[in-house]
Amino acid sequence: MAGLELLTDQGYRLDGRKATELRKVQARMGVFAQADGSAYLEQGNTKALAVVYGPHEMRGSRSRALHDRAVINCQYSMATFSTAERKRRPHGDRKSTEMSLHLKQTFEAAVMTQLFPRSQIDIYVKILQSDGGNYSVCVNAATLAVIDAGIPMRDYVCACTVGFVDETPLADLCYAEESGGVSSLALALLPRGGQIALVQMDARLHQDHLETLIEAAMTACKGVSKVLDEVRKSVRCKYVPTKTRKLQRLLGSCCSDETAPLQVDEASRLRTHR
Repeated sequence: MAGLELLTDQGYRLDGRKATELRKVQARMGVFAQADGSAYLEQGNTKALAVVYGPHEMRGSRSRALHDRAVINCQYSMATFSTAERKRRPHGDRKSTEMSLHLKQTFEAAVMTQLFPRSQIDIYVKILQSDGGNYSVCVNAATLAVIDAGIPMRDYVCACTVGFVDETPLADLCYAEESGGVSSLALALLPRGGQIALVQMDARLHQDHLETLIEAAMTACKGVSKVLDEVRKSVRCKYVPTKTRKLQRLLGSCCSDETAPLQVDEASRLRTHR
């Protein structure tokens, strides 16, 4: 697919978006009551479900436990019906293993694991429908699930995939753009401090374009963080300190709407009441 087909002379892309325009994001938190945290997220036509368990004691070999921090275990998978090609997608294949490793590295940079020594945090992400930007959508969905679980984070971790067409960076690529021979880059960012958690490239890119693409990806990630923040604020949940919650249960009283400090950094003291 030629570059002119991906970007018109008027600056419009295949789906009608401008070059820096993100796909529509819709999300829900707390979709599973059995999990410690969960979230469902749609970014364009890509849909992902994330579930978080923990922190809990190490499972399996205790030799994997770290005395100074928690171990983050991430598992990525795709549903059989997630693409037009119906085929079995066994766990542990090369692509899934690589994506799981990228998610693990991303959340190790964001989650305050030092607060939970000798423990484990499990993050499971499944792609229900794939239309490009799978890694980015998984990171964004898992971020909401971690927040829903009350696990403390240094900041939101947001991800976006960008490409380069006709000397123009394109933000939040869809599948047609990713498969069109575009030089693409996936970036995960902690937006408040501007810390890059992970950069992934699967194609060659001239070094003169690298800085431009990174800047475009960071700008897109900051836009995603605003959307995730709106999703979090829209959730009707009440956060209270653990001791306060226990006391209120004993007294039979209800939580007050005024006790709702929703800062991610304080999430280790907070629990969710639905």
